[in-house]
Amino acid sequence: MKWDKANKNIVRLVLVSVLIFILLVAPTVFSEVEKYSDEKDFIEIDFEKTAPEVVDETEHVDEITSHDAENEEIEETHTDAEESHDEAEDGEHEAAGGHGMGFATTFLWIAVILFFAKLSSLIEKWGQPAVLGELIIGVVLGNLVLLGITIFEPIKQNSIIIFLAELGVVILLFQIGLESNIKEMSKVGVRAGLVAILGVVIPFLVGTLLGPFFLPGLSSNAYLFLGATLTATSVGITARVFKDLGTLNTAEAKIVLGAAVIDDILGLIILAVVSAMVTLGAVSIGMVSWILAKAILFLVGSIVLGQLLAPRISKAFSKVNTGVSMKFTLIIIFCLVFAYLAQFIGLAPIVGAFAAGLILDPVHFRYFKDPKIVRDVKDKISGYGSGLKTGLTKVMNKHAERHIEDFIEPLSMFLVPIFFVTTGIAVNIETMFNLPVLLVALGITAVAILGKLVAGLVAGDVNKWIVGWGMVPRGEVGLIFATIGKGLGVVSDTVFSVIVIMVILTTLIPPIVLNYLIKKENKKKSK
Repeated sequence: MKWDKANKNIVRLVLVSVLIFILLVAPTVFSEVEKYSDEKDFIEIDFEKTAPEVVDETEHVDEITSHDAENEEIEETHTDAEESHDEAEDGEHEAAGGHGMGFATTFLWIAVILFFAKLSSLIEKWGQPAVLGELIIGVVLGNLVLLGITIFEPIKQNSIIIFLAELGVVILLFQIGLESNIKEMSKVGVRAGLVAILGVVIPFLVGTLLGPFFLPGLSSNAYLFLGATLTATSVGITARVFKDLGTLNTAEAKIVLGAAVIDDILGLIILAVVSAMVTLGAVSIGMVSWILAKAILFLVGSIVLGQLLAPRISKAFSKVNTGVSMKFTLIIIFCLVFAYLAQFIGLAPIVGAFAAGLILDPVHFRYFKDPKIVRDVKDKISGYGSGLKTGLTKVMNKHAERHIEDFIEPLSMFLVPIFFVTTGIAVNIETMFNLPVLLVALGITAVAILGKLVAGLVAGDVNKWIVGWGMVPRGEVGLIFATIGKGLGVVSDTVFSVIVIMVILTTLIPPIVLNYLIKKENKKKSK
């Protein structure tokens, strides 16, 4: 791409926008960061004051008594300080008119995230998908602390932003489900199943068996958890790439999405089995069978019952109100209820959201009003000739059927970038500065990538490279597996660092490769 005048003007505009944005928000942000640091120091000082000291049993009673008296004085001082601190906060709260500044600060952080997310979309001018820019800008913001810049650190602990990020990935998979079709998905069901099975079994076996070579001296349970972590697939990242490039309806995308759902079930089973082996020392066939049965019953039951109940529920609520708000509310209710049910039985909420999207067809909402623009056009063409009227009606019906997807689009534009930017922010690249750990992580990453690429070989008469690379991202799913292992005490800090680096690389590399492969495939088909 030539560096022409238009590109220079874009860069100037971006720089000016960033400068204006910084001037507007910097005073507030620095104030909040300073407050955050002060509170952190306050807690640390108090902890030091109240930390228990080990007392030698040979000390005299009068020394112990004196020591206890000093502790009582310190505790009284600490209590007074806390009361003063609380009174000061109450005063600030009242002075602010009764509105907590915590919420206002969260509003600011959301604005900051969205601003940088949109700024990162400049990467599309270089032919890369927007999701890659959002991930990279998140990694940059999250690791500025290594340069002594702590301005964005409060985002990492903000529970509201973490919630919005989780809601964002649920909405994304719901949106993907809406744009998918059960009949079309069923056509690739066998191939998706084979890809998922190989994509779980091969990484698990290779990770477990080669673990002693890369990380010698660990327990067998540690190698099992390493293998389990390599089985994960983060469908959100791949789905976003397919969506950005407009290829959701291709056979490759359908195979990857179907395989990712099955992968989640198989990964859940492996995680449960390995966790049971660590905690109980053994695992029963009955437990494994029950986990598998729950997952299958949920997916089959949600699709069958959903198809039966969705039109009836829709018809019942249309008698209350046929407006747009009722239609939108029903759609969101379906998404969130199915996400909850998936989590309730032990699956990821995104699996439930994807299933909810699959079962909702436009025909289920035929009792509701069409979008206003569709109604207006139909009214205008009512007096036209039959030929023109038929053609325009087909076009308008198509837009009416897309109304469900159009409902979700604005919500997706708001929430989904928050998920990908915060995913990048959570990445700690400091782990890459340890050369031995980095070298081991590169070997594990190669194993992780190859395991999924091999799975793509059974995808049938499609571009196997696209399917293989579509299964590569580990994302937040890999981190969840590793965190569980660390909580059980079988994943050491070194192994955890290796897994984090593997997750970083398998999250950032696939969007670049998929972008190249999909565009190459599109050019081949267009010839």
